[in-house]
Amino acid sequence: MTPEQTAMQLIIGAGQAKKLAFDAIQAARDNHIETADQLLEQATKALAGAHQIQSDALRADAATQQQPTLLMVHAQDHLSMAMTAMELGREIVAIYRRLIENTNDK
Repeated sequence: MTPEQTAMQLIIGAGQAKKLAFDAIQAARDNHIETADQLLEQATKALAGAHQIQSDALRADAATQQQPTLLMVHAQDHLSMAMTAMELGREIVAIYRRLIENTNDK
């Protein structure tokens, strides 16, 4: 795979993870906690795939001592944002879960 293809695969994987995390938040907001949990699980898998692409690219760059391209830096930024979206998604779904449980207890 070329460095450009690697960067694009990283962007696609990170984008998918981020979208799934936000879909999970929306599902939780709509009181669909089980769906939110499933979406977060899918997002975790997408993020793991993107992280594997990143690890492989870093190993390849270290072996060849290549300088990162602007596209790869951009891809890394997408991965970072996806990781943040996942962390926030998990927390927000947990908050909605607690709100729903407290509402049902009344």
